[in-house]
Amino acid sequence: MAKYGRGASKTVKSAMRRRKRGTLKSGSGRKVTSRTQAIAIGLNEAREKGAKVPSRKRSRKRTARKRSTSRRSASR
Repeated sequence: MAKYGRGASKTVKSAMRRRKRGTLKSGSGRKVTSRTQAIAIGLNEAREKGAKVPSRKRSRKRTARKRSTSRRSASR
């Protein structure tokens, strides 16, 4: 099964062309020169259009857990 659809590849291709021409802008409005950033923008646009693209991987927030010894000893 393919991970990405045809629509996604077309959108990424379009973003790469815009980067080459110098018309691709990032969220802050600055010109994009990075290849990887151009791909990320293309995939995001494809997601918005509803193309077949896997969901974004997000970093997990680590939460500090309090370990209580009373619970641990009670369960044993």
